[in-house]
Amino acid sequence: MTGAPTVDVHAHLHIGHESSEPGFGAAVERAYHGTVSLETSLEGYLEGCPDGSRAILFGGKAALSGLWVDDRLIADAVAMAPDRLIGFLSLDPTQPGWEAELRHAHLDLGLAGVKLMPMYAGFDPGAPWLEPLWSYLETNGMPCLLHTGTTFVPQAPLEYARPALLDPVAIRHPELRLILAHLGHPYEPECIAVIRKHVNVYADVSALHYRPWSLYQALLKAQEYQVWDKLLFGSDYPFSSVRQTIDGLRALNTVTEGTALPRLDEQQIERMITRPALDLLGLSTS
Repeated sequence: MTGAPTVDVHAHLHIGHESSEPGFGAAVERAYHGTVSLETSLEGYLEGCPDGSRAILFGGKAALSGLWVDDRLIADAVAMAPDRLIGFLSLDPTQPGWEAELRHAHLDLGLAGVKLMPMYAGFDPGAPWLEPLWSYLETNGMPCLLHTGTTFVPQAPLEYARPALLDPVAIRHPELRLILAHLGHPYEPECIAVIRKHVNVYADVSALHYRPWSLYQALLKAQEYQVWDKLLFGSDYPFSSVRQTIDGLRALNTVTEGTALPRLDEQQIERMITRPALDLLGLSTS
């Protein structure tokens, strides 16, 4: 690639660590039929990246779904390539001690943002009892990436997957920077409505390119609503690499060949691939 570097806002690391209970791995195996390995590594991730790219790395915590990655593992990985990597801590606020985990990972480990998995952990992100979390993040300028959209884990309740659950959070905390993962699929129109409404709310396009017809339709909706500038690049490693995601995005207009369907603006796709996400998220000097 040439020009501005790609910023991957959605990369998992150590998701297959022994701290992850069998339930999550078994669900991945069932859904992906052995085509995805959760045995991640920093080296493996960087091999799938173009030169000069940067990334936000995180683990994941969701006791309900059997996923628990220690934030120290993420901090240690970031320390291996601090010029390219920014670490986010993970929280499961349904579990006791999450407030102390938040402060420790932020203040002691130096992690710059938060990854939440409301559906996987089984909580409504807009619930009033979470106000201390949102206030802390807004006060300290820490962005939050949240899983929105579908899942392969049977015990994870879909009622907490909806992008609109973040609307009341953004209303109460207008300076808080939020990223709604996976464009909220299959609730993409709802996700677009939320990011269009709030200045500091974005969506990433991770883990979508391998469903090209669905992603084409979602990005066409984003194009019609003129919210290209609110879309951030993400890979969802290990489910895809940065290069695979870039190639998939650039190939999306092939679904229109031989039809009268409108084409996606390819200049906007390139802008999305090289969007300065760290600047938008207040992380450029982190």
